Amino acid sequence: MGPDRQPGTARRTALLGLLCALAIALSFLEGFLPVLPVPGAKLGLSNLVTMVALSSMGLPAALTVTLAKALFALLRGGTAFLMSLSGGLLSTLVMALAWRLFRRRFSFVGIGILGAVAHNGGQLGMAVILLGPSILAYGPWLLVLALIAGTATGLTLNLTLPALRRLHIYKD
Repeated sequence: MGPDRQPGTARRTALLGLLCALAIALSFLEGFLPVLPVPGAKLGLSNLVTMVALSSMGLPAALTVTLAKALFALLRGGTAFLMSLSGGLLSTLVMALAWRLFRRRFSFVGIGILGAVAHNGGQLGMAVILLGPSILAYGPWLLVLALIAGTATGLTLNLTLPALRRLHIYKD
């Protein structure tokens, strides 16, 4: 083993690949769910994977998952890529900051809500650049949906953590 290879590097790389694939699969499957009342709004199920990557592997891993999801969105076109990347990057960075500063005071529900609000904010900002300021009318609706989606993803992660720990996918 060379000096730049740590024990577990292959396992970490494989796990990151699996997390990227899972995030892409959840993003794809989410497209089959009924449309929410706001055009383009989704539950953000793949954000579960970003939170797992962030909390167990760190910010670089979470950013890798975010980039993988954005590259997958590129299949739907350049606008989808820009929307995914802008929302995903802001969301991941906000969640990372909250995780670092408030980990002991925030649950995954709190982190999920912050991530969902930031994701919608990033996408709304990109939509303003692409479509103009009239799109800001969706802001209040996106905030309500972010509160619901962030709560749902945080609760779902709390429910799945025991299984992830048993499978040695997640460690605190």
